[in-house]
Amino acid sequence: MATKRLVFNFPPNLIEQPLTYQLITDHKLKVNILRARVTPRERGRLVVEVSGSKKNLDAGLKYASDLGVEVKPLAQNVQWSEERCIECTACTSICPTGALSVEREQMRVSFNEDKCIACELCLPTCPYEAVQIIF
Repeated sequence: MATKRLVFNFPPNLIEQPLTYQLITDHKLKVNILRARVTPRERGRLVVEVSGSKKNLDAGLKYASDLGVEVKPLAQNVQWSEERCIECTACTSICPTGALSVEREQMRVSFNEDKCIACELCLPTCPYEAVQIIF
């Protein structure tokens, strides 16, 4: 099974197209919406994780592109520096996915990259710049 983290940018005329429905039903893909901003008569943006067979994934992404949706890989990752972290736990309360969490017994912050959606909420929260975006 192949998995990709992608950004779908919609022009205003495509906002009401059932893209995720089509990817799920017609292309047999698992679509996990990580972030979304969709407003009528404006550009829309979905940050998604899409999984499925390589054949279905390629066909689904071709369908989106042919429809007029701009498809780009999610080009950023969050990097956590254990050396800079002072275990203040400020980032753990703001993290919506639990990628940054605290192990209560040791009161240690840990980072699970697989859970991270690169929402960037943790960046301004950390006064020691232990969390950074890598492009």
